[in-house]
Amino acid sequence: MFLAEFFGLFSLSALVTWGFLMAFFFNLFVYSLDVKRRTTLLLSSLVMVVSYSVTDYLFTWISYYNTTYFDWAIHDLITIIFLIFVYKLSKTTTPSLLYLLIGLSINLMLALLMHLDIFINKNIEPWFLWDIYTFGVTFIDLVMIVALIVDKDFLGLHKLKNKIVSLFLRPKIARDCN
Repeated sequence: MFLAEFFGLFSLSALVTWGFLMAFFFNLFVYSLDVKRRTTLLLSSLVMVVSYSVTDYLFTWISYYNTTYFDWAIHDLITIIFLIFVYKLSKTTTPSLLYLLIGLSINLMLALLMHLDIFINKNIEPWFLWDIYTFGVTFIDLVMIVALIVDKDFLGLHKLKNKIVSLFLRPKIARDCN
């Protein structure tokens, strides 16, 4: 919880929301220049900015109950579903889509682990998982923002995905020869 204590919870979430807003404006600008019109980049960045804005402001300001980590996990799941829907609707993809899906999936798992630790196991003492959650979610959010702006495979996730897929989908004849 070091980051939340250092920056304050509101300013850290506002920074991430602002980052997604800037990524959306950048992609809107690129789209208007007719540079990348046949991709899901603009719609993906719109889904992300709406998702993080709704979560940041509606959950924290208007909510009548305290938001739990399970709520964040459900929210990440809904965002993943919307991103998959955007992909299925447009039938085109960008390198950033994989980064968004993996990032949101990791955030979802971390939120579920925090929910399990705090609400199920009733742990009230900060420990290593809490720091992993704080730094991990913040780092992943920043990586997703960069992925929406750069739209390149800067961490090599697509290369890793292709290697893993090729290992499992090699033809049976090639496996029998080895």
